Amino acid sequence: MITRAYSVCFEGIEARLVEIECVVANGLPNFTIVGLPDKAISEARERIRAALGELSIALPSKRITINLIPADLPKEGAHLDLPIALAMLAALDIVPPEDVERHCHW
Repeated sequence: MITRAYSVCFEGIEARLVEIECVVANGLPNFTIVGLPDKAISEARERIRAALGELSIALPSKRITINLIPADLPKEGAHLDLPIALAMLAALDIVPPEDVERHCHW
C-alpha cells in the first residue's frame, strides 16, 4: 500500500507542493529516500528512526521506500522530516492514512 503526505519546498520565492509517498514492502530491511534529496533530507532516516525509537515504535524488518515528488525539484532542509515520518506511520497503520493525506505538513 502506498501512503502519501504533503509538504512544500521552495524554488526561489515560489512554494511548490511536494508529495511524499511511502511504501513498506517485503524484502531485505532497507530505508531509502529517493527524489533528489539533499544531504539534510538523506540524514532524515536517522532522525526519524531515533524519534520513533523514543516513542517505542520500532521500524519493521522490511524495505521502506520514500519517494519525493516531483523528482526534478531539489529538496533541501530538515522540514520534510515530519511529513516523511507521518507517511511512514500511515504505511505502518499507526495513524489513519486519510488523516495524513488530508493536510499539508510543514
